[in-house]
Amino acid sequence: MAESAPPPGPSSTPLPVITPTRIVCAILLAAPFVALLWVNSYAALTPAFIGIPFFYWYQLMWVVLSAVLTGISYLLIRREEAARKAQSAELTGDAR
Repeated sequence: MAESAPPPGPSSTPLPVITPTRIVCAILLAAPFVALLWVNSYAALTPAFIGIPFFYWYQLMWVVLSAVLTGISYLLIRREEAARKAQSAELTGDAR
């Protein structure tokens, strides 16, 4: 006798890997790369900021901005993972 597979239930439905939250995080993390790899956009001396040429302060601004964007991405992913874990537990009937 051949064993039959159990009918697909709600617990066998896979959660999507690509979600809007992950797309937003990818954009947030890609923004500094695009901004800093496009050197012609900031290869200038003016406008100066407190005596610092634009070329330098623009790059330093992106150091701080990159940290902020990475932090936002981290928080978004953590929130999504918590929701996925709760949804997975709900689908499997875990009472944790």
